Amino acid sequence: MQNRAAPEIYGLMAEFKTPEELIAATHKVKQAGYSKLDAFTPFPIEEVIEEVAPGDTGVPRLVLLAGLIGAATGFIIQYVGNIIDYPLNIGGRPLSIDNWPAMIPITFESMILLAAFTAAISMVVLNGLPMPYHPAFNAPRFDRASQDAFFLCIEARDPLFDRAQTSQFLRNLGPVQVTEVAN
Repeated sequence: MQNRAAPEIYGLMAEFKTPEELIAATHKVKQAGYSKLDAFTPFPIEEVIEEVAPGDTGVPRLVLLAGLIGAATGFIIQYVGNIIDYPLNIGGRPLSIDNWPAMIPITFESMILLAAFTAAISMVVLNGLPMPYHPAFNAPRFDRASQDAFFLCIEARDPLFDRAQTSQFLRNLGPVQVTEVAN
């Protein structure tokens, strides 16, 4: 029989009865200096989201860059096709860069297309989706997070995380229970 090592913990999770208790606990946890935390609630709570939300995800910069690349690509493709590779003088249309207003619709559409694809794909990738399994599912009573319970989890990868001290800190916040979440 093999001896299995105890699973490394994902973090410590505290369960609260009301949103107000969770909001107060989240503020105290952030004031204590913890940065790697997450909250699980049956409905969005703006005050908690502001506290636990990660900083800049980089999605806006990626979308801007993709939009600029899309616009430049759309314009260059039209310029090369209409002026360099296949110049046609139809209806007295000028064959120079002076005809740029005619290229705006395709330029705009290619910008929007590439920016939209980048936004959707980077949102999914940077959020780590799809994630059919999360260690929080291992917490007892976690199924109540979608019904009537409010959970706050401090992850073990937080620089201030110490199993005993963090557990005692969470217990001092007045939760229903504090449990270790297996990884």
